[in-house]
Amino acid sequence: MFSKACEYGIRASIFIATKSSEGIRVGIKDVAKEIDSPEPFTAKIMQILTKNGIIESSKGVGGGFEVSANAVKSIKLIQIVDAIDGDSIYKGCGIGLKECSELKPCPVHNEFQKVRQLLLEMLTNTTLEQLASGVTTGDFFLKIND
Repeated sequence: MFSKACEYGIRASIFIATKSSEGIRVGIKDVAKEIDSPEPFTAKIMQILTKNGIIESSKGVGGGFEVSANAVKSIKLIQIVDAIDGDSIYKGCGIGLKECSELKPCPVHNEFQKVRQLLLEMLTNTTLEQLASGVTTGDFFLKIND
């Protein structure tokens, strides 16, 4: 449903938010390892997240990636998805047709419209803090196998 870059971006944001809640900044190597992504690809994703104000980056000794306590409460999942994938996931055709509308629906248009609406609601209502705290408490997992 999401692009691979978006999946990694969501995972990276959650990982960084969990570490930030412990007062720890993380480097690109740690992020790439944790989200199981190639380091150069992770670096590109981190550039996008930083440019869009989702993740903060600082260079030098003690530098790395972090999310401020205030930002983690206000950042919604939709911001991460929009930054990386744009809005096509909840606006585009369910089977990828260039044109699909109420007047000229594709075979899955009506049912997919319901799914898109639920997805949009979830992305809009879910904060980075909710996801990160679930990982911190052990209710959610970013990695199944270490």
